[in-house]
Amino acid sequence: MEPRTALVVRGGWEGHQPVEATDSFLPFLIRAGFETVVSDSLDSYADAGLMRRADLIVQCWTQGSIEPRQLHGLRTAVESGAGLAGWHGGIVDSFRASADYLHLVGGQFACHPGGFVDYTVEVTGCHPVVAGIGAFGVHTEQYWVLSDARNEVLATTTLPSRQGDPWDAPVTSPAVWTRNWGAGRVFVCTVGHRTADLNVPSVRTIIERGMMWASR
Repeated sequence: MEPRTALVVRGGWEGHQPVEATDSFLPFLIRAGFETVVSDSLDSYADAGLMRRADLIVQCWTQGSIEPRQLHGLRTAVESGAGLAGWHGGIVDSFRASADYLHLVGGQFACHPGGFVDYTVEVTGCHPVVAGIGAFGVHTEQYWVLSDARNEVLATTTLPSRQGDPWDAPVTSPAVWTRNWGAGRVFVCTVGHRTADLNVPSVRTIIERGMMWASR
């Protein structure tokens, strides 16, 4: 039996440490039986042969732009059964100008009021990705995201209304979600600005499980 293939695509804004962050998950993927292919170019998405091999696509690419041929390759792979997984801005603040990309992922970063803050992630779903994990606290960026109704939300976070804010009541945003897309699956965790965030045990467990759930 041939090993599954995990394509790790990383780049974009360096503030999210795309190399260090993805490197931290490579040993886990290898232990899980994946052949890993690491790419620093979105042209990987336009490589039809590589995309047919990919069982899991781990993306860590903040901002930037994606060309139509690259996006076509990514969407075709997911619709055909490959999984797409990622965290924080590497998946929900990618390619802001591409409506078709946002449609695939099911959400878009809007803001992180207050910068780095203490907040709680509340587990709300009943799903293998979050099984046995209760509410946990983190100190990092708290993402306010815009999301669609096709997502299965597994965890949320509530942003307060502070004095001077233009919103006058707390706002609850999804923090972890999954979605089915064609024959493929998509997993998103909004926590993960820096590698220290990814080392919080609950965050690490959720992302590792999310990648496994998403994979073909």
